[in-house]
Amino acid sequence: MLLPRRRDPARLLPADPRTRAIALDLYQRVAHAPIVSPHGHVPVEWLVDDAPFTDATSLLVTHDHYVTRLLHASGVDLADLGVGGRAVEPRAAWRLFAERWPLFAGTASGYWIEEELISVLGIDTPLSVDTADRVFAEIQARLDDPGFRPRALFDRFDIEVLATTDDPLDDLAGHAGLAQSGLGGRVVPTFRPDRYLDPDAAGFTESIERLLSATGEAATFSGYLAALEARREHFIRHGAVSADHGVEEPTTLDLAPGQAEQLFQSVVTGSAAAGDRAAFRSHMLLQMARMSVDDGLVMTVHAGVVRNHSTATFQRFGPDTGHDFPRRTDFVRGLRPLLERFGLERDFHLVLFAVDETVYSREIAPMASFYPSVYIGAPWWFLDAPDAIGRFRSAVTESAGFSRGSGFIDDTRAFLSIPARHDTARRADASFLARLVVESRLSQEQAGAVIDDMVGPQPKRVFKL
Repeated sequence: MLLPRRRDPARLLPADPRTRAIALDLYQRVAHAPIVSPHGHVPVEWLVDDAPFTDATSLLVTHDHYVTRLLHASGVDLADLGVGGRAVEPRAAWRLFAERWPLFAGTASGYWIEEELISVLGIDTPLSVDTADRVFAEIQARLDDPGFRPRALFDRFDIEVLATTDDPLDDLAGHAGLAQSGLGGRVVPTFRPDRYLDPDAAGFTESIERLLSATGEAATFSGYLAALEARREHFIRHGAVSADHGVEEPTTLDLAPGQAEQLFQSVVTGSAAAGDRAAFRSHMLLQMARMSVDDGLVMTVHAGVVRNHSTATFQRFGPDTGHDFPRRTDFVRGLRPLLERFGLERDFHLVLFAVDETVYSREIAPMASFYPSVYIGAPWWFLDAPDAIGRFRSAVTESAGFSRGSGFIDDTRAFLSIPARHDTARRADASFLARLVVESRLSQEQAGAVIDDMVGPQPKRVFKL
């Protein structure tokens, strides 16, 4: 991981001098540990092609919905930022961003961008409306340097493991090529089948047809399951260790084979009512757990996000453009059918991610403190910021300790933010552990062992790396 430049070495650490000193000591133990990133969204093509990043706007603004969302709230048209594939003059869009840079004061995204500018790109000039063009040019000079291409940065960031997120029908040729390329770390695919499991997903019927055609399976429920199992096996052969599931509601349902067949036929023909579509989704989440028990893929569930909240924005710019928001979730009742069948399977790993903070202490930590299969997913989306990570630790540790966590997950498409996010998590965890030391709830030796485990051994155990 890159050393920070001109940054307070104790940034994000507690203000109290005694606690800060302990936190800094803990942080320094792991500051330069290799990055283990078992869930993220960096396209594998970036590393396969190793093409230079084009410009500052594309790199830091257009594709970062943390950034574009707040700019949109201030009155900027997303089209002027290049969102949704709109053509834009990069320097003009960068000026819009620089003019509104003060809006990001105190935000996690503002902190990460400063980390990227200073620690990764080595930009000494503070960003402002007056320095916009200068900073843009300085960034461009870095991007034109071969040392700032994706593969060079991958090695520079000391990434030991990086997971991508991939469609079940991807041939994974890019991963196969990377595995033979001599890249310093390991890049693994992740099986993400949402569009093949959710009858309300756009193009669901066509997706099922493509799946069955690709695998040569019959258009029956058993054929459909066999097709998914075959594609999971394809991913495992290419190094996958997990299957990821993004759901609005973490609900599961155990159906008899005949019922499942009837539901399958109704959803693929488009005749299923809303309740039947929801039942099919719930049954398929349970089936994904059954498959993970059988083939060993870690099952991760990212729940509780209402997608495409602004219809007008979705129609104009498409998905993943900044208007996905958290909602309340119920893991205890929703996952009970799944856990009744598989919760006591010791080789089954189920990692639960929430954006509803209330479920950490009420549901997820208590479940993880009983079920050997359940692990607590790290703070994700909206909650992966410094203060939220501290709240997360306070919420889950008293009932589940440290061993039942997943380790930090950066969950990012913004490649340059990977070291910034992992560094943020290491500082937040060091701060939490330092408080426990000062309060005589842990010895400093115990705290050191915990933080050493968090950054590498723990995510490797949970994700079977």
